[in-house]
Amino acid sequence: MTDSPRILIVDDDPGITALLIDYLARFGLDALGAADGVEMQSQIERHRIDLVVLDLMLPGADGLTLAHALRARSRIPIIMLTARGNPTDRIVGLEMGADDYMSKPFEPRELVARIKTVLRRAASSCPQAPDAAPSDVIRFDGWQLERGERRLTSPKGLVVPLSNAEYQLLSTFLKAPRRVVSRDQLMTQARGRQMESFDRSIDLLVSRLRQKLFDDSGTAALIKTVRGAGYVFDAQSIQAAATQRH
Repeated sequence: MTDSPRILIVDDDPGITALLIDYLARFGLDALGAADGVEMQSQIERHRIDLVVLDLMLPGADGLTLAHALRARSRIPIIMLTARGNPTDRIVGLEMGADDYMSKPFEPRELVARIKTVLRRAASSCPQAPDAAPSDVIRFDGWQLERGERRLTSPKGLVVPLSNAEYQLLSTFLKAPRRVVSRDQLMTQARGRQMESFDRSIDLLVSRLRQKLFDDSGTAALIKTVRGAGYVFDAQSIQAAATQRH
């Protein structure tokens, strides 16, 4: 049994899958292949999978459908691949729960870099050990974020699910309350990579998080847009505390 990160490549082109499996092995990444959603689910049930590289265009259920279904039941990170180069595909992919995306054709070395970055982000948000440092719970304006379990609870006591990227974005905002944070800073800190030209994915990510943080009692949203500058996390009270363990 290998201790290397295990990557699942979901692509209906066996040639591409074989090449990627071989290439990832050079960088210490154990990889498996699947041609469609059925094989993808089978691999996930039979093996520990640390990250899924998921092609958008697949026979049967497409990549967007599979990403949405996987995210509903699992925290396994997802990198979407799209050959169409359409910004809308990228936005919808992120909306379905993908942690990152790449356009085909791509350099395999860049895929390796993206995989390692997403794996680092996922590891940083894994449940902490019982002896973890205090301040693993953050309370803000009636909300509660349990960082160890990455669980967000609303003022009404409802658990709000967060993707890896949404969790990282919220953590970034909580470190800089009531200060303007630029899109470039958010992309680098929350998504773990430099801004790309005309990349609007961070705006979609902010929009998704804003909707999840919206208090349906009618109060103003916590994330405010500062035109031409970025965003402000407008929580009035932020407190960190240790989890009570029994």
